[in-house]
Amino acid sequence: MSRNMILRDHVRAGILDVAASVLAERGASVSMTDIAQAAGVARATLYRYFPNRDALLYALYEAALADMTERLADARLDSVPIEEAVARMTRATIAATGRYRALGLFEKTPREARRMERQLAAPLQAVFERGVASGAFRCDLPVHTLAELYFSLLEGVVSRVIRHRLSVEEASASATTLFLSGALAPPEPPPPSSPSPSPSSPSPSPSSR
Repeated sequence: MSRNMILRDHVRAGILDVAASVLAERGASVSMTDIAQAAGVARATLYRYFPNRDALLYALYEAALADMTERLADARLDSVPIEEAVARMTRATIAATGRYRALGLFEKTPREARRMERQLAAPLQAVFERGVASGAFRCDLPVHTLAELYFSLLEGVVSRVIRHRLSVEEASASATTLFLSGALAPPEPPPPSSPSPSPSSPSPSPSSR
């Protein structure tokens, strides 16, 4: 790879990182001008890399999907107990805070939605299914309800990380603890104790005979 290509890839990656952060903080109303200013490049430079906003969002979606897929694969969720799997997948998601939020901004085609389902949602869904099947998670909530509650909680802590109110470590620990406190099956009550045998009547003493 030539030096110019390396430099171009470096600039492109830097723009995407900045775009992810700006979009996560300010939402979908961010313009290409806002992104160029935040990245410290001219608008013309930004448009050389991404000819329009849709092209930038698609590139960001691809980068986010690749990043999250790699993080979840590295977490090896199926090789650890349920509680550790929840902790790992929570940290993997929150560590990619800006890109995780950016995934929701891209308007996906049905094919792209299925791809995202296969690469991101399926590994997380498998953790919930394993938790219910093994008895680690409570049985009165269906898997899809557990998943909805988890992602709602995740969205809340991700927002606090974006606003710099929680660190990644603090947010990951809080989300994991809160989710598990409601999702884990309650401990089984101890078996009832056997009734104590009634004391036998004392034998009459010789003096009472």
